[in-house]
Amino acid sequence: MKKIDGGVTAAAGFQAAGLAAGIKKGNKKDMALIYSEVPCVAAGTFTTNVVKAAPVKWDQDIVYNHSAVQAIVCNSGIANACTGAEGASYCEKTAEVTAKVFNIPKESVLVASTGVIGQQLPMDVIAKGVEAMAPVLSDKPEAGTMAAQAIMTTDTVKKEIAIAIDLDGTVVTLGGMCKGSGMIHPNMCTMLGFITTDAAISKSLLQKALSTVIADTFNMVSVDGDTSTNDTVLLLANGMAGNTEITEEDSSYQKFVEALMVVNVHLAKAIAADGEGATALFEVKVVGAESKEQAIILSKSIVTSSLAKAAIFGHDANWGRILCAMGYSGAQFEPEKVDLFFESAAGKLQIIEDGVALDYSEEEATKILSEKEVTAIADVKMGNAQATAWGCDLTCDYVKINADYRS
Repeated sequence: MKKIDGGVTAAAGFQAAGLAAGIKKGNKKDMALIYSEVPCVAAGTFTTNVVKAAPVKWDQDIVYNHSAVQAIVCNSGIANACTGAEGASYCEKTAEVTAKVFNIPKESVLVASTGVIGQQLPMDVIAKGVEAMAPVLSDKPEAGTMAAQAIMTTDTVKKEIAIAIDLDGTVVTLGGMCKGSGMIHPNMCTMLGFITTDAAISKSLLQKALSTVIADTFNMVSVDGDTSTNDTVLLLANGMAGNTEITEEDSSYQKFVEALMVVNVHLAKAIAADGEGATALFEVKVVGAESKEQAIILSKSIVTSSLAKAAIFGHDANWGRILCAMGYSGAQFEPEKVDLFFESAAGKLQIIEDGVALDYSEEEATKILSEKEVTAIADVKMGNAQATAWGCDLTCDYVKINADYRS
């Protein structure tokens, strides 16, 4: 397995485009298109929010009830959420426009939106955007980057990655891009993720692979505790690598899952690091847990604690806030056994042992907590299970960004 240049266009047969269609002000990129030369099998995971945006409902129907997908159209700036029958009709109209341009069934077109809730899409702008992107589609890395930039809202950087693996002598590629900065919380964090692969794999195993990996990646991310109405991760596989189709959970399937995990971990961490107003990625590892479930509950409780996040922003080794967050998580453990460490590129320091503070150097702790990526490691000494969650520090800028979001 090796990391290669590119994103969603890295896999054979995939093209992309991104441009400023006119949804956003200021000539900002706001529409993206991903297209496969041949039909793909598709998998997807979606928001757990009861309030689901129109594109989520459209995509769920396509992924669950139709056999092939060939295109994804995404807009940023308007979420098409809480828009009633009119908003739902715009998903179908977007698919119809795309289907006409590429001479494919409308049921093979997935749609996605991100942005302000409650506004209707300017359908004339969307249609013209699709028509404008079609002739500039490209399989070049730059085209994937343009698409990654076009789906950004409050994101400050584009997020993409590509991985190549060997499956029994055949090179298979996975490429991905995502957006997400605010309204991010575990159980599909407003995030959108699009992953492409030229692997030949059955639809059922593609869905199983994605669902398996999501649990330990995107579902372990939190920026602000708000689960979006639009969260969607879509995975398309077109089989153009020419590998023997993966139809069983054999060694090839396991290698594919491992590569998909690398892609999703990279994208999940990129979202956490780019949290609105964030100055640091906050990683939490819970080890020595009795069960995976216990480790997940504890790590999520720490990474979502506003007080713990604020302490990271202040480079303050306020371990009491972390132990407190563990205590109200709902998971049972013995506080008197907990060891806690802080780690970063500046070093590793144990803060408490068996639930009691050690005589550590505050100066060294501050140095460690001043890095761009900071990890808290909590060992509960109950077993061998572990889990990792990702978040970010809580800064003054988070409030400013969200207070001014619509204006």
